[in-house]
Amino acid sequence: MSDAPRIPDSVTDDQLSREVKDELGSLSADRASIVGRYMVAAELATDPEQAYRYAQAARKMATRIGLVREVSGIAAYRTGRWAEALSELQAGRRMTGRNDYLPLMADSERGLGRLDRALDLVHSAEAKRLPRAAQIELRIVESGIRRDQGLADAAVLALQVPELTDGKQRPWSARLFYAYGEALIAAGRAEAAREAFSRAVVADEDEETDALARLDELDGISVQDLEEDDEDEETLGDDEDEDEEDEEDLDDAADDLADEDDEDEDDEDDLDLDDESDDLEDEDEDEDEDGEDDLDLDDEADLDDEDDDLDDEADNDLDAKPDPEGESPAHE
Repeated sequence: MSDAPRIPDSVTDDQLSREVKDELGSLSADRASIVGRYMVAAELATDPEQAYRYAQAARKMATRIGLVREVSGIAAYRTGRWAEALSELQAGRRMTGRNDYLPLMADSERGLGRLDRALDLVHSAEAKRLPRAAQIELRIVESGIRRDQGLADAAVLALQVPELTDGKQRPWSARLFYAYGEALIAAGRAEAAREAFSRAVVADEDEETDALARLDELDGISVQDLEEDDEDEETLGDDEDEDEEDEEDLDDAADDLADEDDEDEDDEDDLDLDDESDDLEDEDEDEDEDGEDDLDLDDEADLDDEDDDLDDEADNDLDAKPDPEGESPAHE
C-alpha cells in the first residue's frame, strides 16, 4: 500500500470504541489496528477529500467488514460521489442488517435524479422503525425531493413536525430549522424563513450549517458585499495615502520652484550688480575721455595763444625797421 495516505501520529488504537474493535475482530491484530486508525482518521479529518482517502485505504484492507463499507459510503457521500456512496452503503446494509443510513441512501438517490426511488426509501417500512433522529433526517430529504419536484408547499408540510415548535434543542435541531427555512424560501415566505434561519443560528453551536450567511442574504447582505466593502475601505485608504503623497509632492515642487525663484533673483541681482559695475566703468571711461578731451582743448588753446604772441612779435619787428625806399614823402 505504497500509495496509501499516512496516518497522523496523533491517531491511536485507544480512540477506537469497543464496538468497532469487535467488528474488526475477524482481522489480524496488526491489520485491525491499521484499519481502525484509518477509520478514526477519516472521521476526524476536516477536509472531505482527505477523509475519503483515509476511508478508501481502510476499505482496501477490509472489504468484507460491513462497518468499513459504511464508513467508505459516508466519506463518498460527503464528497458528492452519489453512485459510489449508494453502492457502499447498500453493501454495508446487507452485511450488517442495519438501516441507520437510509437517509444518506435516499439523498444519494435524489442526487442521482432518481426521485421516485428516493421517496420509496423515505416511506419504506424500515424507515418507520428508525430512531427519531434518523426519521427527521428522512423528513429533511423528503422536503428536498418535493422542492426538486416543484412542490414548495409540500416541502414545507414535510417538515412540520412537533419538534419544530416544542422549544427544545436537540443535536439535529439546527438542520431541521435550516431545512425548514429553505422550504419557506421556495414557498415565497421570506419573513417566516428569516425566523427559521434565526433559530438555526441559535441551535447551530458547531456551525454545521451556513444559516448565518442565509440570514444575511435575506437581510440584503452578502459575503460579496462585505468583501466589496472591505475592498472599498482599502481603496479609500490607498487613495488617502496617494493624496497625502501628492500633497507632499506638491509641497516639494513648490519648495523647488521657490528655490529656483530665489536662484533666479540671485542671478538677476548678480546681473544688476554686473550691469551697475559696467555702467560705473563706462562712466569712469567717459569721464576719463572727457578729461582728455578738455586737456586737448586746453593744449590747443595754449598753442593758439602762442601763435598770437608770435604774430604780435612779428608785427612789432616790422614797425621798427626803416623803409628801404627812403624817407617818407612828407619830408619832400
